[in-house]
Amino acid sequence: MQNLDESILQKVIKARPQESFKGTFGKIVLVGGNENFGGAIIMAATAAVYGGTGLVTAATDPANSAALHAQLPEAMFADFNDDQLVGDLIVAADTVVVGPGLGDNAQSLHILKNVFEYVHDGQTLVIDGSAITLMARENLKQPSCQISVIYTPHQMEWQRLSGIKIADQSVENNQKAVQKLNATVVLKKHHTEIYHNDQVFKLPIGSAAQAVGGMGDTLAGMVGSFTAEFKDAGLDAVLAAVYAHSAVADQIAENQYIVLPHQISHALPAFMKKVAAQDSKTHIGFMD
Repeated sequence: MQNLDESILQKVIKARPQESFKGTFGKIVLVGGNENFGGAIIMAATAAVYGGTGLVTAATDPANSAALHAQLPEAMFADFNDDQLVGDLIVAADTVVVGPGLGDNAQSLHILKNVFEYVHDGQTLVIDGSAITLMARENLKQPSCQISVIYTPHQMEWQRLSGIKIADQSVENNQKAVQKLNATVVLKKHHTEIYHNDQVFKLPIGSAAQAVGGMGDTLAGMVGSFTAEFKDAGLDAVLAAVYAHSAVADQIAENQYIVLPHQISHALPAFMKKVAAQDSKTHIGFMD
């Protein structure tokens, strides 16, 4: 198992080329947020916008459109009940995130199946939250096309998907399950573990200040954002998103008892600016 450190950030986050436009930095569609859990998709979309993705669309319940526009005018809205509209948006995306606040009823399952119908070769698909639970409960297989699939479960969601009880979630057991999935798994825990083929990475930072609702939604949005924006970075984009998520939180926690998920997103532009400007031997502190 390899410990992640700050060097992963400099490998991925670079100064932006001057000859660029919003399309240069990727397109992401985030699908989720039923009428009861709109905050989840808004937090995920906020992470994607503040993470720097060029074009961000939140496909969610219409009940969430006013809150989305009020809190995040940079993001576009789509009704996740419109199968064709969502499908067209997915076809044009670099990365699709599905699951934050999606719910686990019949409507949620239909929306998830529609997402799986439209993803295609060359894309990245981030599967989070209730989408993982639905897959496990309904024995729904991930799309078979040539895409990069990333799961972002907490330990109970991983138990449902893998069949491995939390007490038995050793590195060896997890690796066997991941290899069967043919996917990358970001297993959220005290020290998050990232599994990719035969590689295992451990996040040595992070704290109990992050034990707040919506933290995982923000992480899913960041993973989606980085994979769309830094699409040539591959696995390193995932690792950098995971590291940045806790690095920013740790710095905020120096002055706060808890860290709110949206605070991580709002701090990202300044944090990423410092990363792009520093060499790999310099400590990164956006509040220095």
